[in-house]
Amino acid sequence: MCHLVPPRWDIPSHRRDNEIVQPTLPEDHVFEAIGEDGFRRLVAAFYRQIPSDDILGPMYPAHDLPGAEARLRDFLIFRFGGPPTYIEQRGHPRLRQRHAPFPVDPLARDRWVALMNNAFAEAALPHDAEQTLRAFFEHVATFLINRQEPQS
Repeated sequence: MCHLVPPRWDIPSHRRDNEIVQPTLPEDHVFEAIGEDGFRRLVAAFYRQIPSDDILGPMYPAHDLPGAEARLRDFLIFRFGGPPTYIEQRGHPRLRQRHAPFPVDPLARDRWVALMNNAFAEAALPHDAEQTLRAFFEHVATFLINRQEPQS
């Protein structure tokens, strides 16, 4: 079984607009709070926006959108206390390595977070679970930046 480093609750996640998003539910309780259906709604709402997005759309091959949706959903379910399907099928997440081929600059990071924020509005998750997920996404989206300048 893969063991991931537990979150550091003493370090707040920072939004780029300087508003602090503080997790309010322990990460390993999110799955219990929203279940597979909550993750399914959130991730589906996110991926419905991708094909028409001018920044993120080109990074996602149309033929692989269903696969990308399933991978994100399964990763989040595992990461937040659900079944380990993602790890069983794909192994350790290696997020930076898996995202290295994609041009993730600050603009792409901000757009990813904006689309996920739209998805939260549609998914209508409990507030405490949403806050914990938002804090995680803010942190990880920044962590995945691999270019400082937009690609031309």
